[in-house]
Amino acid sequence: MKPQIAELLSVAISCLKEQQVLPAEYEARIQIDNTRDKAHGDLATNLALTLAKSAGKKPRELAQLLVDALPTTALIEKVEIAGPGFINFYLSQASTSHLVKAVLDAGARYGRNDSGAGKKVQVEFVSANPTGPLHIGHGRGAAVGDCICRLLDANGWEVTREFYYNDAGAQISNLALSVQARCKGMTPDDAGWPENGYRGDYIVDLANDYMAGVTVESADQSYTGAKDVDDLDAIRHFAVAYLRREQDLDLKAFAVDFDVYFLESSLYSEGKVDDVVQRLMASGYTYEDGGALWLKTTEFGDDKDRVMRKSDGGFTYFVPDVAYHLDKWQRGFERVVNEQGADHHSTITRVRAGLQALAVGIPQGWPDYVLHQMVTVMRGGEEVKISKRAGSYVTLRDLIDEVGRDATRYFLAARKADSQLTFDIDLAREQSSDNPVYYIQYAHARVCSIFRKLAESGLSWDAAIGLAALEHLQLDSEKELIVKLGRFPEVVKVAGAANEPHQIANYLKDLAADFHTYYNSEKTLVDDDGLRNGRLTLAEAVRQVIANGLYLLGVSAPDVM
Repeated sequence: MKPQIAELLSVAISCLKEQQVLPAEYEARIQIDNTRDKAHGDLATNLALTLAKSAGKKPRELAQLLVDALPTTALIEKVEIAGPGFINFYLSQASTSHLVKAVLDAGARYGRNDSGAGKKVQVEFVSANPTGPLHIGHGRGAAVGDCICRLLDANGWEVTREFYYNDAGAQISNLALSVQARCKGMTPDDAGWPENGYRGDYIVDLANDYMAGVTVESADQSYTGAKDVDDLDAIRHFAVAYLRREQDLDLKAFAVDFDVYFLESSLYSEGKVDDVVQRLMASGYTYEDGGALWLKTTEFGDDKDRVMRKSDGGFTYFVPDVAYHLDKWQRGFERVVNEQGADHHSTITRVRAGLQALAVGIPQGWPDYVLHQMVTVMRGGEEVKISKRAGSYVTLRDLIDEVGRDATRYFLAARKADSQLTFDIDLAREQSSDNPVYYIQYAHARVCSIFRKLAESGLSWDAAIGLAALEHLQLDSEKELIVKLGRFPEVVKVAGAANEPHQIANYLKDLAADFHTYYNSEKTLVDDDGLRNGRLTLAEAVRQVIANGLYLLGVSAPDVM
């Protein structure tokens, strides 16, 4: 209802301009908020307080003039002025019918908007090194990143999901050496084991398949084991392909897909790193000192300048990041969101500084970053730290196998990304109101159960008849449920703009709690046709909004539980 009330206030402002109460050139910013206390109505605005100075009037006096100038509408039952000049709106029965009709008419599209229509956005997330199974931190990045993509899509953006493979550097070398050592029959306890080698059981499986000449296929490549224990380059190629395939399978089990897989190695093989270094040198923001090439990142807000090329000729890690993001810009992405671990915090200023130094029109503050904090996994009140397969950490697959995909996704996305997260396996498995994902899904299944019981009793429900019967819903709890349904589109818009899927999780938890309370206190399948049809219509609208919200979290909406 916020857009409708904002439009009414716009008309009132125009009237006051015609009356010369307000300057004709004044552009008012109309803000409508939900009230915290229902005694103060359903929605409120502080418009009179913000316009009072321009009008040269006291806020309460101007509030009264605005109220007097509001057009007549059946959507508002009454309007009151409160406190220093707040205007409170009480929605009418007609408005609640309007909201429920909007839900049923839009169906699965309810909550979506076109605010990003015609705009391209790229979301980079997970981006794990292909050196082992995905750990729980990658899982949080996958859940949050995928939900951000779903939210942006719901807001009309043209979304590209991208996985950046760090397939170059020391970690890949350590991986190859670890597999080679296993191929030679060595174990991590042997004296010749690589100093920074990987110890998980997956290295044994990888080595065995390489020596058996197995062919592995990942998203965009295929590689066959060469069986040559001395060919370290062949081992490296096979290991990367093998682990990319394993990560692909984990992500598919997590219902996460990508449109683009970008290889870090391509930045070097295609000369993009060298190109960006030459561009930066030509920009005038570099200098040489101590045999190293430096970038004047202090010119762009950094606390000190940063080395680009070390004295030994190698590039520091943020240089290929700048080259990668220049490539993103050149691909036409108006908005870029990087969902990464909190350990990437130090790179933000450097990457943005490098992009600004290129002077190619990239806006300040581009790209956006969403950094997630660590996840602590608990079982039986104790922290779980080790997976046998990975050797030193809890894998994403471990959690999916323990509690299922739905609970894993919900728990990993339900808290704000920059807050620490404790994943309680026991709670995630619990079938009670204490488990939020179970409680939300149960609300959806409960509505489905109501309609099954309706059919079993030989009765039916029709949306048109049901909408007409909404006038029978007179309880405050019914009106509050409907008003909450009307807030869903705003939640989707705000969560999408802020890259915060946890807002959807919080909304669904509150909606489910309100519905369960209502269901437990009021019978739906009553004898009175009008009241029954009205309550069935409300229940169906609740079910639809819960289903739409769960989709944005990548969580299923079961009919039976």
